[in-house]
Amino acid sequence: MASLLPRVIVTILVGCGIAFLLGAIARSFRHRHHIPHRLRASWFVVGGLMAFFLFGYLVFVSLQWAESAFPLELLVGGIFFGGSLFVWLLTSVSFAALRQLHEQQQILEERNRQLATEIERRSAAEQRAAARLHYLSSLHSIDMLISASLDLQVTLNVFLEQIVSHLDVDAAAVLLFDRAGHVLEYAAGKGFRTTGVAGRRLRLGVGCAGRAALERRMIHSSALEEAQPCWPQPDLLEQEGFVGYCVQPLIAKGEVRGVLEIYHRKPFHPDPEWSEYLESLAGRAAVAIENAALFNQLQRAHAELVIAYDTTIEGWGRALELRDKETSGHTERVATMTRELAQQFGIEGERLVHVTRGALLHDIGKMAIPDAVLMKEGPLTPEERAVMERHPVYAFEMLSPIPYLQPAIDIPYCHHERWDGSGYPRGLKGEQIPLPARIFAVVDTYDALVNQRRYHDAWPPDKACAHIAKQAGRHFDPAVVEVFLASRWCRGADASLLEPPKARSRARA
Repeated sequence: MASLLPRVIVTILVGCGIAFLLGAIARSFRHRHHIPHRLRASWFVVGGLMAFFLFGYLVFVSLQWAESAFPLELLVGGIFFGGSLFVWLLTSVSFAALRQLHEQQQILEERNRQLATEIERRSAAEQRAAARLHYLSSLHSIDMLISASLDLQVTLNVFLEQIVSHLDVDAAAVLLFDRAGHVLEYAAGKGFRTTGVAGRRLRLGVGCAGRAALERRMIHSSALEEAQPCWPQPDLLEQEGFVGYCVQPLIAKGEVRGVLEIYHRKPFHPDPEWSEYLESLAGRAAVAIENAALFNQLQRAHAELVIAYDTTIEGWGRALELRDKETSGHTERVATMTRELAQQFGIEGERLVHVTRGALLHDIGKMAIPDAVLMKEGPLTPEERAVMERHPVYAFEMLSPIPYLQPAIDIPYCHHERWDGSGYPRGLKGEQIPLPARIFAVVDTYDALVNQRRYHDAWPPDKACAHIAKQAGRHFDPAVVEVFLASRWCRGADASLLEPPKARSRARA
């Protein structure tokens, strides 16, 4: 019994080893596809050794229970040899696997570094793209502003807002170049704490701004103390706390239009992209300044042309009065009265200007009437009256080829038409007659009646107003007559005489 116990213990231990070997062989077989190609041959050898151990364990147990005379020492020695070989192979495979794992880890770390570098590169590229998009958006805004506004002050203010917000600067100013005095004058500023920069005037070549304009190049300093010899206002440094300065000339079509000054209150080192964007903005600012200057010149030229036209028109009116001395002052009087009365009917702005011009030119057609007819003392014969009644047609023929005077042609052409259709030259009736002509007909008649003419004495204003009231609905537009009778020219007249004819007849009834 005592010799049986050791045999049982050995059998149990060997059985456990057999079980472990079977599990190891099964696991190796199950995971054979995951073994790297370079380790697969060694791994098969390890599997063969595990099978050898299994066979040796089985033989050992069999011989022990069979109590065979087989030399167990030889079997044990073989197993130990196989175990040593197994350990050596397993160690080799393990070290090879570790080397491969280390190589893979190095490759992975290198790829991670490359990936991190690529991420940083792409992030920087995205940031540059976002900044460039931001810049392009700002340039587009300025381009839209230039095309939409010709007010130089508004353009400069918006331009400086774009500069301060998109270029990461603390303050900016624009100085415009005055060609007459060869000086740079302050025009607009943004971001300043004091008013010290306003009202500056620099001669060309003086200071940083003057030098930049003269030399047509950007001047930049990261610390203004280094550039104090070209800085015209050193006290502004302390007041504003500036430590960085940049000035860019504004050039359009090869001519200096001014300079753009950039100020920083902290150290700043611009990159090439920032400088390129600043140059683009400066170019657009120069274009805006040039457009505004051209527009101002155009406005001045237009105003001078309008003054020349109006002076010529007034000259034509005075020339007609010189021909017929009895109508001296008539043209200016009826033009003033017509303008006032037209405003009562809501005529304003450009339309009112054309009404005034039409009143000044109302008798321009009489230039074509012979003196024998125009200056005749007595009544006109039917033939002479026919000639006289042609003067509105002559006015139309004289003025219609002139585009500038076409909007003013209603009064010269239609002021002798009558509300009831009995007028000339076309016999228009009622509202077929243009409103300016209906207004002028009342004014012209009133002025002709209250002033001395060779064919009648001057009437009192109340008598003239009464005559106009009687002609309402026949000669004149009743609505125009009503407004005229309420005007300052008829305020002193007898109210009973100013009632329209139908109203007086109803009152008598």
